[in-house]
Amino acid sequence: MKAQESHSTLYQDIYNLVQQARVHVAQSANKTLTLLYWQIGSRINKELPKGARATYGKQIVSQLATQLQEQFGKRGFQERNIRRMMQFALLFPDSEIVSRAATQLSWSHFIELISVKDELQREFYVTLAINQHWGRDTLRNSIDSMLYERSLISGKPDKHIKKELAGMRAGETFSPDVIFKSPYFLDFTGLKGMYSEKSLEDSLLISLEQFIMELGIGFAFVERQKRMIIDGEDFYLDLLFYHRTLQRLIAIELKLGKFKAAYKGQMELYLRWLDKNEKQQGEETPLGLILCAEGGHEQIELLQLEQAGIKVAEYLTELPDKKILQQKLHNELALRKQMQQHENED
Repeated sequence: MKAQESHSTLYQDIYNLVQQARVHVAQSANKTLTLLYWQIGSRINKELPKGARATYGKQIVSQLATQLQEQFGKRGFQERNIRRMMQFALLFPDSEIVSRAATQLSWSHFIELISVKDELQREFYVTLAINQHWGRDTLRNSIDSMLYERSLISGKPDKHIKKELAGMRAGETFSPDVIFKSPYFLDFTGLKGMYSEKSLEDSLLISLEQFIMELGIGFAFVERQKRMIIDGEDFYLDLLFYHRTLQRLIAIELKLGKFKAAYKGQMELYLRWLDKNEKQQGEETPLGLILCAEGGHEQIELLQLEQAGIKVAEYLTELPDKKILQQKLHNELALRKQMQQHENED
């Protein structure tokens, strides 16, 4: 019996060694391939002046693709992929940054990142993809759904955003403004036209997995209609979550219509009760998220909700045409930037 147990332990130890080696080989191969593609793109870019890339460059790239495929096979050396390598080297000019990122991001990740033309937005997506261990599909969905424009941190000054992202990469900080966003896309609920807060809550819980995906990585559901007894009265919080990275409870209230100033007092009461009665040792102070069909930007600014640990965000149960949505998000971002500027002036 002991011999069998000993052999089983031996096998398991060797199995683990093989698996670890396979992972290491795969990571090493991925990094090598990604750096190769960067070097190819960089070399071609040096050869071709900017003005020549549209005409003469097209012929050169086509000829290179044919020659490389004849020598090394079609995989990876199609003309389209070589052009991606060139874009890759242009958008990520620092080989050291590419080398560090390539240990955790695959070439398929970088293909998605090439579509992001703004440098700060690319830095945002690279940082989150590494920090949150995103797969390619999650990264693509985040870019397609304009996560950066919706994230609350996008309304901060560029210098502040860079500092927060650097802190995340160093493992020092993780800003709640990276986690929270506005608007939240709740089209998976199927709700249209008129509906009640209860219908919205029920729909979110029926599609809890999708709701958590929209909230973002790190959210864990705790309870619905959290009961709080205060001065002999019953109060009920719509939804209670816990965020593992932030290490704090997240209280969520669902509201139909436009944000009202009275919502602040209600959420503050809930947060203080949670802080006193539910917060565990080692956890941070709970945060509140008020989801409204429409924000009230001036009221939100005057109420200074940030200081109270309260976030206000809009939600959409029906998504408009993509161009209309993009314009809405750009307008929202400009408004958040303006509000932030007013706060800094004060």
